Amino acid sequence: MSRHAPTVHFTSDLHIGHEKVAGIRGFASTEDHDAAIYARWGGVVADEDKVFVLGDLTGDSRGLDRALDLLAALPGEKHLIAGNHDSCHPMKRSAYKALPQYLRAFESVASAATFKGYGIDVLLSHFPYTADRDGVTRYPQWRLPNLGQWLLHGHTHGTEVVSHYRHPWAAVREIHVGLDAHNLTPVSVSTIADLIATEMSA
Repeated sequence: MSRHAPTVHFTSDLHIGHEKVAGIRGFASTEDHDAAIYARWGGVVADEDKVFVLGDLTGDSRGLDRALDLLAALPGEKHLIAGNHDSCHPMKRSAYKALPQYLRAFESVASAATFKGYGIDVLLSHFPYTADRDGVTRYPQWRLPNLGQWLLHGHTHGTEVVSHYRHPWAAVREIHVGLDAHNLTPVSVSTIADLIATEMSA
């Protein structure tokens, strides 16, 4: 019997096995960092749920096999929206060679997607529309154009959650689902719906 009705979660920037990111997040080792991610994932995701990982599973391809094995053992049906650190992203020259490796743990892999359901209608991308952590817009050719739709993203490693402000040609409407903004924990679709509703009623 299911412990709850199936639901959906979003997360980004796991950086499993990435020593630099583990240190920035305050962990003494990648093992401690990864164990915290696994524990918090397992605390909110059930086997019958879906999880969209919006990029950067690892820091580079050297730890990819281990990361995929560990991710495959976690609950939930996983879908990857590839990021700049993922060797399956189409910005990488040999992305097609890496794709079968990722499909060991993920049901699907894409560079962007649309998600509609559970009361939300959003775009999914690793990258925000324009912002970056130091003000520089990297990889502009891989960012979605801002036409006013809500976007879920990762990439920035910041603690910001909602970016909603006026822009000359379209309002910027973004929600950062990266681990650094959510206590290393995937974000439920109901939380996303609540954030959007709060912003739209303000």
